[in-house]
Amino acid sequence: MTTLTTTPDGTSARRPVPPSSRASAPRTLRQGGTVLAVPALVWYLLFMVGPLLAIFVIAALHWPGMLQPVSYAGLDNVRTVLDDPVFWDSVENTAIQLAVALPLMIVCAYMLGYYVAQRPPGHRVLRYLLFIPGLISTPAKAMVFYAALSPDGLVNGALEGVGLGSLTDAWLASPSTALACLIALDVWSGIGFTAVLFAARLSSVPDELGEAAQLDGAGHWRTMWTVHFPVIRDYVGVVTMLQFLWTLFGSAQHVLLLTQGGPGTSSTTLSFLVYQKAFIAADLGYSQTVGVFLFLVGLAGLLTIRRVFRQTY
Repeated sequence: MTTLTTTPDGTSARRPVPPSSRASAPRTLRQGGTVLAVPALVWYLLFMVGPLLAIFVIAALHWPGMLQPVSYAGLDNVRTVLDDPVFWDSVENTAIQLAVALPLMIVCAYMLGYYVAQRPPGHRVLRYLLFIPGLISTPAKAMVFYAALSPDGLVNGALEGVGLGSLTDAWLASPSTALACLIALDVWSGIGFTAVLFAARLSSVPDELGEAAQLDGAGHWRTMWTVHFPVIRDYVGVVTMLQFLWTLFGSAQHVLLLTQGGPGTSSTTLSFLVYQKAFIAADLGYSQTVGVFLFLVGLAGLLTIRRVFRQTY
């Protein structure tokens, strides 16, 4: 950058600006950006980092209720949790839930999103239909599944109608099927919205890639997995992370509304156990000890997904 100066004979001359002046502008912009980020940073510290630290603090306390006296427990809560068979049942149920629901949801949603991205007849209507589960409140979705899976509900009625009455069951009240019903609700709730996200991302992939693959003899299946999937791998990883976190932490509401963790502990998950011990059993120390374990599981899951999808950001 230069400035104009006037010489004694009245002509103009250009004088270069010192480097320090040129460097001050970006520095000022950076400082201004930092100031603008302060409110968001304060909000994050108060409502994200603060509660996270509180979980670790409460996990080290004997706290038998919100209005009860508090005492230091040290590692007693950890020993209590590890000796509790209910905790290990919830670990097993959560592992099954994640191992079944997450791959099924991501794979089916990706395939459905790929189909929508090809703009078949009626694809605009299909996009709206895929949003329907996301537009229904959680209690309403639970009521739909409760009505369908009750002993005199739609599922048993359909089985009896086709001559398979011997397969009817009290699906939500049976230890062998309660967790499977909750997994089905998790998948149904998330697959449509996830498919729309994939369709939106796949729509931005150049058509020339798919056309070139088809000219080389690749069908839709091969094009979908060997051409389009590598292009949006990072995006699939992000969506998988989000669905992993929702399934791990958010599915407790389905358990609460449909099975209450039963029969017995057959559908108790870690996230529901946190709620149950805190608000029903009034054992906050136990609850937050499970919460710490749940946090570590979530962190390990995110790192694993990041590694699987070879994300670089």
